[in-house]
Amino acid sequence: MVSFIGAGPGDPELLTIRGKKIIDRADVIIYAGSLVNPQVLADVKEGAVIYNSATMNLDEVIQVMKDAEAAGLKVARVHTGDPAIYGAHREQMDRLDELGIEYEIVPGVSSFLATAAVLKKEYTLPGVSQTVILTRMEGRTPMPPKEKLLDLAQHNATMIIFLSVGMLEEMSQILRQAYRPETPAAVVYKATWEDQKIVYGDLTNIAERVRAAGIKKTALTVVGDFLGNEYELSKLYDKTFTTEFRKGVAE
Repeated sequence: MVSFIGAGPGDPELLTIRGKKIIDRADVIIYAGSLVNPQVLADVKEGAVIYNSATMNLDEVIQVMKDAEAAGLKVARVHTGDPAIYGAHREQMDRLDELGIEYEIVPGVSSFLATAAVLKKEYTLPGVSQTVILTRMEGRTPMPPKEKLLDLAQHNATMIIFLSVGMLEEMSQILRQAYRPETPAAVVYKATWEDQKIVYGDLTNIAERVRAAGIKKTALTVVGDFLGNEYELSKLYDKTFTTEFRKGVAE
């Protein structure tokens, strides 16, 4: 059995209970060493064999899984955050399907959720934005048609941009074509890690401020008026609003 596990954003206490149990009992562990906090592996059992997938290609990863399956060993494949977002685990699952190897997926806390937590913000504010777009800048991996950053920015939704902090100047220029130049933005480096950094600004100065902070990778960029302080109150807790569970009170 292979278990794909979302290890969370960094803080080992944000690993799910189920994920930790599987990792601690696994015979073979393959983890994304360039991103996963090593503390996640602090309690693995004696004799567990650990591989760092940062130095491996897909064929090598699958071969380890195949050999472990043949030996009747349990494999923990540990991804950062949640593997469903930029985790490249679909190609691994497809190969396991071809080999007839059983697997499961244990979800984790994505870095975009950890980012909202450390910023102490809500992405979906009434009257501001009810849509969240997760995307990235086009680099060596091309974007599909209609998913260019400028296309998505036309919605003026809450924008969460992965894997792109190294292109922040270009990103800001593109976003200013759709958002107001003074639209607030923030960059969070290694959310929930001990060396976490947060940089605030807007689309006119965020690139400069991030450069001054020395942040070049492992950071998430968030853009939108959800970072501001003007919004409508929720109907959910409005005392005049009737719900299935509560009758509204006339004022």
